[in-house]
Amino acid sequence: MTNETAGSMPSKNPSSQRAIQSLCEEFRQYNQIDPAYYDVYNVKRGLRNNDGTGVVAGLTRVCNVHGYVLDEGEKSPVDGVLTYRGIRVSDLVEGCIRDDRFGFEEAIWLLLFGRLPTKAQLSSFREIMAAQRELPASFFEDIILKNPSRNLMNMLARSVLALYAYDPNPDSNELENLIRQSISLIARMPVIMVAAYQVKRRAFERESMYVHDPLPGFSIAENILHSLRSDMQFTREEAKLLDICLILHAEHGGGNNSAFTARSVSSTGSDTYSAIAAAIGSLKGPRHGGANFKVMEMLGFLEQEVRNPDDDAQVKDFLARLIRGETGDRSGLVYGMGHAVYTRSDPRAVILKKYAMRMAAGTPIEREFQLLDAVERLTPEVFAAIKGSKKVVCANVDMYSGLVYKMLKIPYDMYTALFAAARTPGWCAHRVEEVVYGDRLMRPAYKSLAADQAYLPMGERT
Repeated sequence: MTNETAGSMPSKNPSSQRAIQSLCEEFRQYNQIDPAYYDVYNVKRGLRNNDGTGVVAGLTRVCNVHGYVLDEGEKSPVDGVLTYRGIRVSDLVEGCIRDDRFGFEEAIWLLLFGRLPTKAQLSSFREIMAAQRELPASFFEDIILKNPSRNLMNMLARSVLALYAYDPNPDSNELENLIRQSISLIARMPVIMVAAYQVKRRAFERESMYVHDPLPGFSIAENILHSLRSDMQFTREEAKLLDICLILHAEHGGGNNSAFTARSVSSTGSDTYSAIAAAIGSLKGPRHGGANFKVMEMLGFLEQEVRNPDDDAQVKDFLARLIRGETGDRSGLVYGMGHAVYTRSDPRAVILKKYAMRMAAGTPIEREFQLLDAVERLTPEVFAAIKGSKKVVCANVDMYSGLVYKMLKIPYDMYTALFAAARTPGWCAHRVEEVVYGDRLMRPAYKSLAADQAYLPMGERT
């Protein structure tokens, strides 16, 4: 079977296309849900309350995302604060910068175990992580090289599921086993990500493939750049910036969609590999982790359509057409703007913007930074004018993360996969907490709108 004919209904077959269109019409005719019913039955769409706050579904010590205060039922905007195990992520980043050291491994320890490691603990943990990076024998050849994918998130999910078969004790949910699996997955995810990208280049772009083994003495950030680049060369400044990105993306509370997905799967008693693969599938979506790529795509439309980027009126006009769904990907979304929790600011965006501005200064990318800055500055005004909304809208982490990745010469199609590699510690921390302390199957309710109908024998159907 060739690639063109693979699948149950080849899309290039006109008769099959007509059949699919007919089936879609059948679906639309008998499966409509009036949006008004969501209010009639008080449905918490998106698991959110009417005021936009999230429905409380559990308890956690892993992370807190603070973006507003409630005063007599009214949401009041405040500067966003993100804490890992009670420690502000901004303090964690600044501490690593001040001491001129890499901090992602320290953040991993903090998320998994609940407190900052001592110098000796961190040194030992780095050695444990380095020893876990190696993939099982023949894994690269059998799972990645022979089964390439155009989408790296698909490859990550498939690879994580495949690791189940190489685990001598894959199904045990004892704490010792959960910690072992977590460390192994966290260590291997960046290796799988880079390998999947190299194979994709070879299989679909007919480019050279470079396979560089990770070095034991390197941090995770250093090894990503070392393995990704053909000459294995990078500066310490580049690696430190990537390290900051990894820290900022490592976790974002149990309510974000991918962490909730990991917890939901974990609540069934399923295995670690299934839970993390499901979280990867969640992060893949453009409304979640895929947004950083969409920001750069939006930037491309902006550069094409705005003759003078320094003219705020032209940028506003572009944003207005974007919000009305008249340009860009026509979704009506301004990617990189707005967040379910943050109102006045996203602390991750604030930190990334500072380092992006510093690194972009005096380079050709400085113009792109200025354009994104204009989007951040002007979107709230345009959004309020078009939507008639008083909602406070701020830039989120995706606004500048894609630009930082571009400055680090990381390919576009790796952006979301890099997010997944960074977020694996958070997913694992939530999974462990859910298995050990949640101990109840998640089972929300859905209101059925299906009307009763009689069964008709085949001969009586029209």
